[in-house]
Amino acid sequence: MCGVVGFIGSENTAEILFNGLKTLEYRGYDSAGLALCQNNSFHILKAVGKLENLLREMQKNSSLAATMGIGHIRWATHGAPSLANAHPHVSNDGKTVLVHNGIIENYKELKADLSAKGYRFSSDTDTEVAVVQIEDELKSAASFPQAVRQAMQKFRGAFAFLIMNKDNPQMLVAAKRNAPLLVGRGEKGMMAASDVPALAGHVSKFAYLD
Repeated sequence: MCGVVGFIGSENTAEILFNGLKTLEYRGYDSAGLALCQNNSFHILKAVGKLENLLREMQKNSSLAATMGIGHIRWATHGAPSLANAHPHVSNDGKTVLVHNGIIENYKELKADLSAKGYRFSSDTDTEVAVVQIEDELKSAASFPQAVRQAMQKFRGAFAFLIMNKDNPQMLVAAKRNAPLLVGRGEKGMMAASDVPALAGHVSKFAYLD
């Protein structure tokens, strides 16, 4: 079981995401990672093992002042625990980044179709297939959220996504099917997460997505 957390607002994004992931440790995990958006650029931090290893990566990049980001703790289901398989995963063009809780049952079929189109994959995960599928949908979709909707129509299984796109620097998309995901609003920003504890202290209102 994995956990996801996302934030967009005016507070210290990296710290909020890390503390949110700490509250989700009970779900079990073998790697962790963050994607921080600063000045329309993504900064990806990953570590295998405990969150303390991710904290060390954050300390090396303490100058990052992101106002939006997503985080993840992973329990390996597709591929061994490794930096390559750890979330977040990034599209081939580097414009879209995604974290994922759940399983995409038909990812092998989708991966074969995307590979035939020339896309490349660097992990063993179903998650990387999801972010590349969204990249492909962006070529025809009218908007970033619409591309996510189009991609989700092709996925079978139970999953929750948090997604960012460089061409939409003020937008964090949360989407799910048959997996827990909440969104919350606070004075200094909005959050999304797998479970309530990750939102504590930062939001005044929250709701489970249907």
